[in-house]
Amino acid sequence: MAETNPASVSSSAGDSNWRENKLVKGSFAVSGIMLTLVTYGILQEKIMRVPYGVNKDYFKYSLFLVFCNRITTSAVSAGALVARNKVLEPVAPIYKYCLVSISNILTTSCQYEALKYVSFPVQTLAKCAKMIPVMVWGTVIMQKKYRGTDYLLAFVVTLGCSVFILYPAGTDISPYGRGRENTVWGVLLMLGYLGCDGFTSTFQDKMFKGYNMEIHNQIFYTTLCSCVLSLTGLIIQGQLLPAVEFVYLHKDCFFDIALLSTVATASQFFISYTIRTFGALTFATIMTTRQLVSIMLSCVWFSHPLSWEQWIGAVIVFGAIYSKSFLRKAPAKTTTSSVEHVQNGNSNNLKENPC
Repeated sequence: MAETNPASVSSSAGDSNWRENKLVKGSFAVSGIMLTLVTYGILQEKIMRVPYGVNKDYFKYSLFLVFCNRITTSAVSAGALVARNKVLEPVAPIYKYCLVSISNILTTSCQYEALKYVSFPVQTLAKCAKMIPVMVWGTVIMQKKYRGTDYLLAFVVTLGCSVFILYPAGTDISPYGRGRENTVWGVLLMLGYLGCDGFTSTFQDKMFKGYNMEIHNQIFYTTLCSCVLSLTGLIIQGQLLPAVEFVYLHKDCFFDIALLSTVATASQFFISYTIRTFGALTFATIMTTRQLVSIMLSCVWFSHPLSWEQWIGAVIVFGAIYSKSFLRKAPAKTTTSSVEHVQNGNSNNLKENPC
C-alpha cells in the first residue's frame, strides 16, 4: 500500500484553511459594503424624495445632511487616530485640507440636491461617468498619461449614461415638480457632482503622494473643515434652525439622518478593509455590483419604472465596467498601488463621501 506523504497532507490542509479564511474574509467584506452602501443609497433617496408626517413635508436642507455626515466621520476618524497612537497634527498645510473639503461639500450637496430632480437610479448610473472628469483633472493636476483603452472605456460608459438619462420612463415624476426643466436641473447638478468629485479624488491622490499621510489623518482634517464650512453655510443661509426644527418635529427623519451618518462612516471601514485585503481590482468589482443592486432595489422600493432604452443604457455601462474589471490583470498587492488604483477613478476612493 502506498504511503501518504506528510508534507503533502500538510500542504493540502494549509491550502484548505487558506481558502476557508479567504472565503470568510471575502464574505465579510462583500456583506459589509453591500449592507452599508446600499442602505446609504436607500436612506439618501428616502430623506430627499419621500415626505414626512401627515402634512407630507419634504426635507430640503441638503447641507444639514452634509454637516451630520461629516461631524460623525470626523469624530470616528479622531478616535481611530488616538486609538492607534497616530499623529493628530496636520501633515499638510491646512488650506489643502480646506480645498479638498470645499470640493467635497460641493460634491455631496450636488448629489443630494440632484435627487430632487432626478431619480436615484439615474443619479447612481450617472456616477459611473466619473472617469472622464477624473482623467481631465489627472491630466491637469498630476500630468498623467492615459491609454487609448481608458478613453474608449470612458466614452462607452458616458454613452450608456447619456442613454439612461435622456430616455426616462414617462411616469417617473419628481416630487418637486414636473417637466423637462427639472431633468435639466438634475443633469446640471450631476455634472457639478462629477466635476467636483473628480477634483476631490485627484487632489487627494496628490496629497497622499506628496506627504507621508495616514488615511484617517486626511479624513479627520478634511471632515473637520467640512463641519465648519457646512455649519457656516447653514447659518448664513438661515437653514440651521429650520433643519433642526424639522428633525425635531419628525422623529423618523431624525432616525433616518442618524442612520445615514452611521452607515456612511461604517462604510469607510469596509472600503479600507477590502482594499487592504483583496486589492483595488476586487473592490472595484464589488462596488460596481453594489451600484447595480442599489439601482434594482430603488426601482422596486420606490417604484421607479425603467424604459427599454434605460435598460440598454444600463447594460452598456455595467457591461463596460465589468469587462474592464475582468480583463485587466490584477495589480501587485501593495497598499500604495491599491490606493492609487482606486483614486484614479475605478471606483470610490478612500474618502469620507461614499458613492
